[in-house]
Amino acid sequence: MPVALQKKERKTLILKQVNIHTRLMYNDLVTLIDVSEDTIRRDVNELAEEGQLIRIKGGAMSAAYHYGDEAKTYSQSNKLVIAEKTLSLLQDDIVVLLGGGTTVREFIKKIPATLRATFLTVNVLTAVELLDKPMIRTIMIGGQVSTYSQMTVSGEVFEYLAGIRPDLCIMGTNAIDSNSGLTDSDWETIQVKKAMIKAADKIAIIAISEKLNSSMQMKIADISEIDFLITELPPDSPELQPYRGKNLTIL
Repeated sequence: MPVALQKKERKTLILKQVNIHTRLMYNDLVTLIDVSEDTIRRDVNELAEEGQLIRIKGGAMSAAYHYGDEAKTYSQSNKLVIAEKTLSLLQDDIVVLLGGGTTVREFIKKIPATLRATFLTVNVLTAVELLDKPMIRTIMIGGQVSTYSQMTVSGEVFEYLAGIRPDLCIMGTNAIDSNSGLTDSDWETIQVKKAMIKAADKIAIIAISEKLNSSMQMKIADISEIDFLITELPPDSPELQPYRGKNLTIL
């Protein structure tokens, strides 16, 4: 039988997994750590009281995702590498549909102040970050905001997305695998991300390598639906081998 983790070890592992994936539901954590949901809930409550993470309905979210807590960003140096690579996809007058997350935040910070472009987003925090860029026209796609993902998820979002054709969609993902594709655990978030992918001409997924080869309960898209995969790793890294030959460009 495997040795049961002590509370300190469990909490360290919970915190790491939540930071890697940005947010996890209790049942995801139960699967990853192999303890009861009651135990997970108690540990998450303690971590939240300590300010290490944020409780959300049915799970936990990285504290760094909260506006104003950028100093807590997990794997920030790797996210800065991803941000720099993602800049190569931009050009003046481009129309970009942008998701949310801490990697997206680092990307926005790197956007040159001279770039002239239009950015549309369903994420409240992304819209706030974009306001610092004087030449960018920012369009917030409105509606009810999800407490899980901070994305707008109501009916008007789908109507709006169905009526646009941006040049590029840039989004993060909680989990990515060469076989199971992009996955998540929140049904509403998944539906909006599916609509974003359907709307855009090209799709770029940005993710730290620790998210590679991981999967969650529900599928967003197959790898074949992605045009660009951007991690901090060199494109010829052995870790990216499963994603080669999938008709996408690895940056």
